[in-house]
Amino acid sequence: MKWTVFDFLKDQFTKREPVEKADLTGQVVLVTGANTGLGYEAAKHLALMNPARLVLGCRSKERGEDALRRLTEETGYTSVVLYLLDLASFASVSAFADKFELVNDRLDIAVHNAALWNAEYIRSQDGWESSLQVNNLSTPLLALRLLPLMKRTSKDYATTPRLVVVSSGVHYNAQVPALMEVLSAPRLLEKLSEESSFPISVLNLLFVRALASRVSSVTPVAVSPGLCVSDLRRNVVAGSWLRTSLDCLTSHRLGFTTEEGSRMLVFGALGMRGDEAGIQGQFVFSSKVAEPSDFVISPDGKRFEEKYWKELLEILVQVDAKIQACVQELDSLGL
Repeated sequence: MKWTVFDFLKDQFTKREPVEKADLTGQVVLVTGANTGLGYEAAKHLALMNPARLVLGCRSKERGEDALRRLTEETGYTSVVLYLLDLASFASVSAFADKFELVNDRLDIAVHNAALWNAEYIRSQDGWESSLQVNNLSTPLLALRLLPLMKRTSKDYATTPRLVVVSSGVHYNAQVPALMEVLSAPRLLEKLSEESSFPISVLNLLFVRALASRVSSVTPVAVSPGLCVSDLRRNVVAGSWLRTSLDCLTSHRLGFTTEEGSRMLVFGALGMRGDEAGIQGQFVFSSKVAEPSDFVISPDGKRFEEKYWKELLEILVQVDAKIQACVQELDSLGL
């Protein structure tokens, strides 16, 4: 599928569907990046569905506690807790997963929303380009660390947990020559870490597709919220004044509110119930399954996906000793 400017404008001027609703009584829900923007609004929607526990994963203790207070005041829901999570640190992700497994005996919905977009190159404390680490190394690390708990939830409660990863329609615009150059590199992820302009949403989608082909009792879904007026764009101010002005003008004239965008995250978590096979490993856009880019579904795209998956596991096994056991929970290693 190709994505034109007309397609983009049409989607941005299409009214969003009402938020999906369900009774989440007894269930445990996790939303990362939940102190602001899309994550906070998605958490509010989910709180109103009465889960047994709603966990907010936030980097800042101060901002996280403020979000917890606001959510409680605005919804009346009190079974919400804050766990600190810094996706720019592998150690923080591992500690978060350890705590989550210790405290919770189930995980029904995991919305991996936390993301980073830098206008300039910034290296993380672990030595990776920071947006690559946050979006495409640490998010999979957390998803895989919590996968055994989600699989136990499926078995113990006869349900199919949802694992939602926020992606973007921007992946349609990824240039094939650039993708092929990365694919031909000896180490794909190391090549990507040398620059900060690669469309990370491609990797988000490829991770979901790779995981979905290897697990059946949990439903991974990639979701695009569309262009939204969101805090994700706050780091654009580090760019030129022209870039900043154009971005602000575009997002405020065409962008959805964060509440409207958050409905897509909730759809990924709750939509198409009863049709898990129809949404498993799919890219969700405008409250429906959409065909990914031509590259993603091509033979070269599959090669890219497999190379990313293989290198990803090699890296994660090195940074977290428990990942090897988590990988063994997969139905098919596909290595």
